[in-house]
Amino acid sequence: MVDRLDELDLDFESIWVEALHSKRNEVKRVSGQRDVPVLVEDDRGITMGESDRIVEYLDTSYATA
Repeated sequence: MVDRLDELDLDFESIWVEALHSKRNEVKRVSGQRDVPVLVEDDRGITMGESDRIVEYLDTSYATA
């Protein structure tokens, strides 16, 4: 996912989170789940998880043909 963000030349902030699910309270607060990665786009009201789904969203929203 980070590679795709770079390829699309999008600005983003990557935040490191603990490996243990029990330590991912901030991720849960933001996304409702403890799994990562999570994409949050406040200006568009988007919060989603799952790498394949995120990459599909990025391609649909930002990739130019």
